Amino acid sequence: MNTKFYLPVLALAMAAMSCDNKKEVSTAGIEPANLDKTVSPSADFYQFACGGWMNMHPLTDEYSRFGSFDLLAENNRQQLKGLIEELAAAPSEKGTVARKVGDLYNLAMDSAKLNAEGYFPIESQLKKIAGLTGRQELVKVVAEMTRQGYGPYFGIYVGADDMNSSMNLVQTYQGGLGLGDRDYYLGADEHNREIRSKYEEHMVRMFELAGWSNMQAREAAAAVMAIETQLATASYEKVKLRDPLANYHKMTVEELEKEIPGVDWKVYFETIGLPGIEELNVAQPEPIREVARIWNNSPLEAQKAYLQWKVINAAAPYLSDEFVAEHFEFNGKVLSGVKEMKPRWKRAVATVDGAMGEAVGQMYVEKYFPAAAKERMVKLVENLQKALGERIKALDWMSEETKARALEKLAAIYVKVGYPDQWRDYSGLEVRNDSYWNNILRSNEFDFDYMLAKAGQPVDKKEWLMTPQTVNAYYNPTTNEICFPAGILQYPFFDMNADDAFNYGAIGVVIGHEMTHGFDDQGRQYDKDGNLKEWWTAEDAENFKARAQVLVDYFDDIEVLPGLYANGQLTLGENIADHGGLQVAYQAFHRATEESPLGEAEGFTPEQRFFLAYANVWAANIREEQIRFLTQMDVHSLGRWRVNAALPHIEGWYEAFGVREGDPLYLVPEKRASIW
Repeated sequence: MNTKFYLPVLALAMAAMSCDNKKEVSTAGIEPANLDKTVSPSADFYQFACGGWMNMHPLTDEYSRFGSFDLLAENNRQQLKGLIEELAAAPSEKGTVARKVGDLYNLAMDSAKLNAEGYFPIESQLKKIAGLTGRQELVKVVAEMTRQGYGPYFGIYVGADDMNSSMNLVQTYQGGLGLGDRDYYLGADEHNREIRSKYEEHMVRMFELAGWSNMQAREAAAAVMAIETQLATASYEKVKLRDPLANYHKMTVEELEKEIPGVDWKVYFETIGLPGIEELNVAQPEPIREVARIWNNSPLEAQKAYLQWKVINAAAPYLSDEFVAEHFEFNGKVLSGVKEMKPRWKRAVATVDGAMGEAVGQMYVEKYFPAAAKERMVKLVENLQKALGERIKALDWMSEETKARALEKLAAIYVKVGYPDQWRDYSGLEVRNDSYWNNILRSNEFDFDYMLAKAGQPVDKKEWLMTPQTVNAYYNPTTNEICFPAGILQYPFFDMNADDAFNYGAIGVVIGHEMTHGFDDQGRQYDKDGNLKEWWTAEDAENFKARAQVLVDYFDDIEVLPGLYANGQLTLGENIADHGGLQVAYQAFHRATEESPLGEAEGFTPEQRFFLAYANVWAANIREEQIRFLTQMDVHSLGRWRVNAALPHIEGWYEAFGVREGDPLYLVPEKRASIW
């Protein structure tokens, strides 16, 4: 998935990409070797279901976390590598996609050229920033850098207007933080203090690689840290970012100039490519006001250092080995606990996939994606929709008025499976043999201009926000759509050879998960047309919040590491989607097998296989550093808790495995969540 610019969708997990035609397994779908039968399922279901898999897939130095998603990504990289290397080795006509794919890959693989260039590819940009003489020039340079993907100060994107979802609107959002998250700058705990210290030393080393003396580098790093801390202080915290209404502040450009003076907005928008803009959504006004204060009050030399850091930091993975190694030393080892960098070919494949994802995806599905998988998925989606509809009708806490609107929204969900009907045109993307980094910049500008062209235009519901080779799925509230790329339609999510117990427990829960996002604490605020609009009665809304709070409180009590607790409010949307996905898929599974009941297989009943299939989706090993990173940053709960904390709220799981009061995972009925 191209993640250069902000996309407000609700994905199943942190994105990975893959597709693999797995060898045939038994119709049960369950592989006994994945289990750990030394553990009771009522004591630690995650270990019981996934312990064998974890033993067979120990963490290598290349990974901070390795799970089912990552295993598929590894298979996929090998397949993409074959496709891309074939293009890179064969002569192709200039200007064709094949030539562009091959040329970009060859540039990424040419270590001799990259090492000979050093920091030369960014030297002119660094000098341009160093030559700034006044604040008037600052706005134009920041706008140019935003177009190029450097992300200085704040971000801008074009997406559906939350209050008028059929039309695209220009939107700004907070950003500009090298560490990505405000808590790294503001957290008083030892871990965050250590990250800040190591980040500043990392900046010093990077500045030195780019030609600064040690003293100059330390001054520059301190200036960057001061500006980023100032931005972080004004930034919304992650839970507030999940509140759609708190992040909607539509205004005219004239109103923006009055609300946030001190910025020449006319020059900014003209430079960025939006000369005729009339209105926009300033999603988080406070951070943008802080940017104006920084531009007008912080020393110009400090702001130069900040902008130069944005250049160095963004370009480092695409420069010489010295820059790549230092970038990995901090971002890989310190933040995530990875011990070894991915080999060059994997990084090169990722770059090509990021720059021309749909072009690569089109080649990919032609070779690896079976049409029969799409047909079966469409049928599964239909069955899940029926099951969710049945559950909505049976709710005892919701009024008939709200139920009717919920059913209308469910019926209006737009479903995408496999790959887009129309592929993106890459004829306007230029790939040259000047430098690897210059091609990244051109790709960034190409994508940015593609996005800007949507401003003020109707939303294209046929557009895909993930590439077909991505192992993930998403729900987009403003289009009320669910999307299942080809990459996720494979084992252990989906198996054409397996029975309904397996497929409903795996891909069925994924489908239910994405549907439920339309009715989680965020998605429920959007109507059937994708507009941010109150369609609930006040009483029903309060009932929902009370029921959702059960999950917040439950996850808040989970100690993921000694002294480190999960964030139930941050992960609420995903936890509701997991809960709803399990309930809906389990009901759909029973409906699908009503007339032809399944028998026992591999020593497990159909109901047991359903829950084992679900758990296997989240099988993974993970390092402590990554646990800390994800707990602080990610809206998804950790894989272990998407099993051990989700299943105790599901009645069918208790019945399937005979879980009784007194068992470690047993939860008394009055403390179980009951929403969808």
